[in-house]
Amino acid sequence: MANRTLTSPYSASITGCGFMYEEMRALLPMLMSPDRDSLLKEELLTGEHLMMSSERTRSRAIPEFVKRYNAVPKSFWNWFLALNDKSQRVAMFYVILKTYKIVFDLHINVVLEHWRGVDQRVSKNDLMMEFNEISAKDAFVESWSENTKDRVASAVCSVLRKVGLMEEKNFDLKPIDFSDIDSTYYIQNNELWFLEACFLEPYEVQKIKEGQL
Repeated sequence: MANRTLTSPYSASITGCGFMYEEMRALLPMLMSPDRDSLLKEELLTGEHLMMSSERTRSRAIPEFVKRYNAVPKSFWNWFLALNDKSQRVAMFYVILKTYKIVFDLHINVVLEHWRGVDQRVSKNDLMMEFNEISAKDAFVESWSENTKDRVASAVCSVLRKVGLMEEKNFDLKPIDFSDIDSTYYIQNNELWFLEACFLEPYEVQKIKEGQL
């Protein structure tokens, strides 16, 4: 299993962390500090900033926060800190897509395709079906239990709801209103794919791009 992990770009670790927007914000000053390692070790022991009662839970979550922090340049986080709450939540979705290839692939190959189709909704079963395609090409994902795959699919749906791309009470998809979302980073760093991943049409992306040039 360990050898397979080394040769696979996929991980199921999103299941142990979820969206965790508030927690990531609480940990961000430590992650950005030159004393990051010592501060995180202290946080693991005390849990002063993370709303997690057990050290075991913190020991699973903190490495995921580190992974997310490292998935994007430091300049991103400097930009992130100046955003309003709504823009930060959207930005956190961007970070999650950059961190977890399994979430990225499920979103692009299933969620986005459903949005562009006739039936603009995605169920957990739709996501589970995509695992068959991924498993056929990746032995590590093939080794995952059905429970692990189900938990990953559930985590994806939870993230979509918390960022505002899926209705709270069902699996209906909905676009984010970008009228008050700061898109500067995505425009300046040629990450326009992310705007389309948030269900914007190409002409809407172009309009935003022209408005920020």
